[in-house]
Amino acid sequence: MRKSRFTEAQIVGILKELDAGTPATELARKHGVHANTIRMWRDRYGGLETSDLVRLRQLEAENAQMQRVIARLTLEVDAMKSLVSKNGWGLRSGKPR
Repeated sequence: MRKSRFTEAQIVGILKELDAGTPATELARKHGVHANTIRMWRDRYGGLETSDLVRLRQLEAENAQMQRVIARLTLEVDAMKSLVSKNGWGLRSGKPR
């Protein structure tokens, strides 16, 4: 996907102009984008403030870190389970001793 030439803060600023009553076609012409792009931005970033975007980025980074930790721990657990099953240290099924 192509990276936008506008930052999220700039997009929020453009959307504030849209909320102030400026028509989307005029904003699109002023900023050099298509009117559909402004509508897409409105769907994605509508109602957000700049501080909300900063918090959203922090949460996304934290979520990505947690997913990496979970993936690493899952691999370790799987490796330990396979080791236990190969060595016969696991639970035995059948008759009790």
